[in-house]
Amino acid sequence: MAPRKNKRSEASKAIAQAIIDQYKPTSAEEMQDALKDIFGPMFEPMLQGEMDSHLGYESNDRGYKDTNNRRNGYTHKTLKTTMGDVEIDAPRDRGGSFDPQLIPKRTKDVSGIEDKVLSMYAKGMSQRDIADTIEDIYGFEISHETISNITDQVIETANEWQNRPLKKFYSFIFVDCLYVNIRKEMETKNCAVYVVLGYDVNGIKDILGIWIGESEGKHYWMQIFDEIKARGVEDILFISMDGVSGLEEGAKSIFKDVVVQRCIVHLIRNSIKYIPSKDYKAYTAQLKKVYGASSLKAAEAEFERFKQAWGKYPGAIDVWIRNWSNVEQLFNYGSAVRKVMYTTNAIESINSSFRKVTKKGSFPSEDAVMKALYLRITELYKKWNGRPVANWALVRNQLSMDDKLQTRILKYENY
Repeated sequence: MAPRKNKRSEASKAIAQAIIDQYKPTSAEEMQDALKDIFGPMFEPMLQGEMDSHLGYESNDRGYKDTNNRRNGYTHKTLKTTMGDVEIDAPRDRGGSFDPQLIPKRTKDVSGIEDKVLSMYAKGMSQRDIADTIEDIYGFEISHETISNITDQVIETANEWQNRPLKKFYSFIFVDCLYVNIRKEMETKNCAVYVVLGYDVNGIKDILGIWIGESEGKHYWMQIFDEIKARGVEDILFISMDGVSGLEEGAKSIFKDVVVQRCIVHLIRNSIKYIPSKDYKAYTAQLKKVYGASSLKAAEAEFERFKQAWGKYPGAIDVWIRNWSNVEQLFNYGSAVRKVMYTTNAIESINSSFRKVTKKGSFPSEDAVMKALYLRITELYKKWNGRPVANWALVRNQLSMDDKLQTRILKYENY
């Protein structure tokens, strides 16, 4: 086997050896202290180089100069860096026109701490936890006010995202709600956060928006559908939603050809209210044989067996009898399409991710909720990385077997 090549340059080896010879570190902590000690002297010559370029001549140049501006000593600064606090002397000019790019005027933080704060906030860390982490890792304090100011910068970006134009066509839309506590008028209110997830024609996920209201209801959902249409959405094949009264009719009044699928997970939750907890596992396992059957005929047979097995809980059975049409319509489509329609793992996963940042307690305002959830959404986009959902090619092929659906899809194929 050929020896592994050492990618370190000769220059880096020489620098490392010089640091070791000079500081003689005996531990990782002493090595960190040595690196911190040389961090400042690395900034200063680079700033001197910027001053040379600004003035047009080098230090100690006694020749003719095209400018009357001259060097004017130094300003002592303490910089916050990823190595901790570092002392430097930054050059000044008499004219006061020197504004270095490396460390701009009035800048005392070169640690990139803003991105780090936003990342930690997006992961659900509290302001206190963020402040403690910054101090532990980087060796300097950051106030709660500073953290709030940093995170507030994303509110404008979040509003732009919330109002951005949407695609003209979505294959699937999933809608759901979660609840957060917001302090309003000297009291804390439990407010609804409406979430809409879409799959485009290529199976790419996108969160179309988040909306905050007093409580979940038909009229607010209607406003959301109206807004989605105003932002450019012309057609949707399927919408999966829970059982808010009148919501299905409202959705169809705006997107007339949409197929509205009652969320199977919500139906399960509604029905297990009537089932003892010790029977949950057996109950849901037999229920899955119904909506997961290979055909409508098989589903009907499984449903009869299901009713006989669990007839002692009529409340649970009644939920499925009243909503049987939502199970029947699943079998108008192929198995891969059915699975997308009845599996709400995608939006459940999003809401679970959101709860990591909403479980911290009550929020001082709707803006605070929006910035926390928007930052979480940016993390989700990174995770999804523009990839289609699993088995999308099979879903797409099964959709194309329906002539009417295929016509609608082809109309927007290139959008």
